[in-house]
Amino acid sequence: MAVAALLRRGALSSSCRHDVYIRCVLSYYDLHPLVNSANLKFWRGNHNSGKFDFTDMTHPHLWYPNAREKKRNVFLHVGPTNSGKTHNALKRLEASSSGVYCGPLRLLAREVAERLNKANVPCNLTTGQEREEIEGAKHSSVTVEMADVTTEYQCAVIDEIQMVGCRTRGCSFTRALLGLCSDELHVCGDPAVVPIIQRLLEATDDVVTIQYYERLSPLVPLKSTLGPFSNIKAGDCMVTFSRREIYKLKRKIEMAGNHLCSVVYGSLPPETRTKQATMFNDEASDLNVLVASDAIGMGLNLNISRIIFSTLKKFDGICTRELTVPEIKQIAGRAGRYGSKFPVGEVTCLDAEDLPLLHSSLKSPSPIIERAGLFPTFDLLSVYSRLHGTDFLHPILERFLDKAKLSPDYFIADCEDMLKVAAIVDELPLALRDKYIFCQSPVDVRDDISTQGLTQFAENYAKKGIVRLKEIFTPGTLRVPTTHNQLQELESVHKVLELYVWLSYRFDDSFPDRELAASQKSICSMLIEEYLERSGWQQQGQRRVLRTPRKMRREYDALQLRGYFREIDARSK
Repeated sequence: MAVAALLRRGALSSSCRHDVYIRCVLSYYDLHPLVNSANLKFWRGNHNSGKFDFTDMTHPHLWYPNAREKKRNVFLHVGPTNSGKTHNALKRLEASSSGVYCGPLRLLAREVAERLNKANVPCNLTTGQEREEIEGAKHSSVTVEMADVTTEYQCAVIDEIQMVGCRTRGCSFTRALLGLCSDELHVCGDPAVVPIIQRLLEATDDVVTIQYYERLSPLVPLKSTLGPFSNIKAGDCMVTFSRREIYKLKRKIEMAGNHLCSVVYGSLPPETRTKQATMFNDEASDLNVLVASDAIGMGLNLNISRIIFSTLKKFDGICTRELTVPEIKQIAGRAGRYGSKFPVGEVTCLDAEDLPLLHSSLKSPSPIIERAGLFPTFDLLSVYSRLHGTDFLHPILERFLDKAKLSPDYFIADCEDMLKVAAIVDELPLALRDKYIFCQSPVDVRDDISTQGLTQFAENYAKKGIVRLKEIFTPGTLRVPTTHNQLQELESVHKVLELYVWLSYRFDDSFPDRELAASQKSICSMLIEEYLERSGWQQQGQRRVLRTPRKMRREYDALQLRGYFREIDARSK
């Protein structure tokens, strides 16, 4: 029986492991219902035999036919932190008739949207959890995963392009680089990315121009360590790499002198990070020292005079290791921001043993990025699953990635977290596309509460086709944390609420309580901020009352409904 007939009837068994099926070889006519005609047109040019091997990912630029119809002018803006490269790219974006900014963080996307709107260039904001549409806007500011590769633009900007080499998110930057359909493409990042970008764009026939930048303000590595904590001064930023260590150092600094600390780290809600940074930058604020993780490396404008590394080692989810040269340079480069009240940045350590690595790293160029991340599209996985006669995503992913063929310039993105979610949703009666969406969601699989939230959402969706937040949410129990564990739990609740909002944009009417989730999310942020406020201490150990913005209080009063997850509530009783 013909493969096409088997596909139409869904008759291929998972036990069919003949080479023709494992290699996914089809004729053009068999492919027609499964792959759009635009892609087919370009694939014909590279598969002259009339057969396809769907695990062949050696020509990913052909996945984006709209971009391939253009001869794009690509401008690489490369240089160190605080060199003006992104600023110049954004000036071109402002001057364009239509355009898009693609950044690595929601904070950056929002910052650019606000900048363009302030410059009277109407600009939409699109992130995984946010949609803000401005009337008449022909510009958009998005997180890189949300980049639209079907719309034509006059100008596009990709920020922090060195993340093309990131083992988890690199595939999203590759997709934007190869797929954005724009006359001008401005790509900003570290010089270490230049060789790989040049190689990837050889296949696209784009015109590439490189502009190198130098740092706009000096960065001075100090020859001595901080010494006693009484040497902390206004404008300092202490960097460490765990939540517990951040609060330990915050308390130690506040007990040692006349300084109060803002804190910034990755699991804080983005809104809270922004407000903590704003208070640190405000000269009238009591919070004149920052304690932070490497989350400050990008996405926040901070008036830092001196970076102080408490350690040059971090746990990266797998093992404890030394910071890389790019990581040290990215963090240290946040000191002495051009145009701030600290025209010269300084950087040092707590431990004298770390000084040699710090100094050598700042003098060294970042290692060249050799390969870019890549991941199969849903269309490829869908065809592959039908060939194997199964809707189980976990085995399809494993088989496909095991058979995938790549050019030397690419690597398959790490999908360990995706496989963990796939194992959960494969237990449910869901369509393959629905499973894929759940696997793409921003769930923190290392967080039990976050994983529990995703499981409950997926189960309710599979059973009823609709997920009401109130079914797993009990009003009246959200409280200001009083312990570190309660703070961590509230941060996890915030993640689950963000997950609901994210899913509500992908499943339309099936997640109808987006506004409720957003309001609860705001309350979580405010309660976390209240905890941070209460943890401020004067030198004598007395709590100092900080000024809470009136806007925050008005928002808090407006959000009367308060809730918590039932299982957490039951656990606390």
